Amino acid sequence: MTRPIDTLLDIMVRLRDPEHGCPWDREQDFSTIAPYTIEEAYEVADAIERGDKAALKDELGDLLFQVVFHARMAEEAGLFAFDDVAAAISDKMVRRHPHVFGDAKIASVAAQNEAWEAHKAAERRASGGADSVLDGVALAFPALLRAAKIGRRAARIGFDWPDARAVIPKLAEEIAEIEAELDDDAHHEKVEDEVGDLLFAVAQLARKLDVEPETALRRATAKFERRFRNVEKLAAERGIGRDLDALERLWQQVKREEQ
Repeated sequence: MTRPIDTLLDIMVRLRDPEHGCPWDREQDFSTIAPYTIEEAYEVADAIERGDKAALKDELGDLLFQVVFHARMAEEAGLFAFDDVAAAISDKMVRRHPHVFGDAKIASVAAQNEAWEAHKAAERRASGGADSVLDGVALAFPALLRAAKIGRRAARIGFDWPDARAVIPKLAEEIAEIEAELDDDAHHEKVEDEVGDLLFAVAQLARKLDVEPETALRRATAKFERRFRNVEKLAAERGIGRDLDALERLWQQVKREEQ
């Protein structure tokens, strides 16, 4: 009996066939496919966020297809194949879970997280990588996620706030620095720099509160979108135009009704 994964691998071979494949698929390379891979990962997260299990199955399939696509291009280049990808991740999972596949004892999630990071650092050193605690945080991560990861890495050598409350004065400091730059139109780059500092500090506050900043921002944006759509509807029904005070009253009404 043919496994579904084998069928998918065969489909990918056909799509990339130099003579009879799909022109679009044949023209792709790692760099042109990478944005689609990222997009599919976000669509998986979106299906999870919406609780749509049918969509989750479809989106996971789309994401798997991206892995197959990259693996096929690598095989064509003589680099590695899909089986090598599967074998490598299997080996890595066994190696990084000695408490499951070996005799190590790990008593808590926090201890497991520490052990996981230690394994990753050891692997980077073994592969000849630099030994900074910040190594291995991908540049392609969403900015808020990367900021939180960088902060978490720095905390591993003690460079961190003691708790979440200690971050709040930093937020006030960054806001004050933004305010100080607002009166000078020539300092747009400086304003951008200060806004970046504020966002970085917000990411650290989220980290200290065990909040995933990307998830928190997605949910806040979805909440704003939901409420704003209701404001738009009410404003149209009542003939309210660009009247900020009236729109703010509708906004407060929508918030009260939600609560």
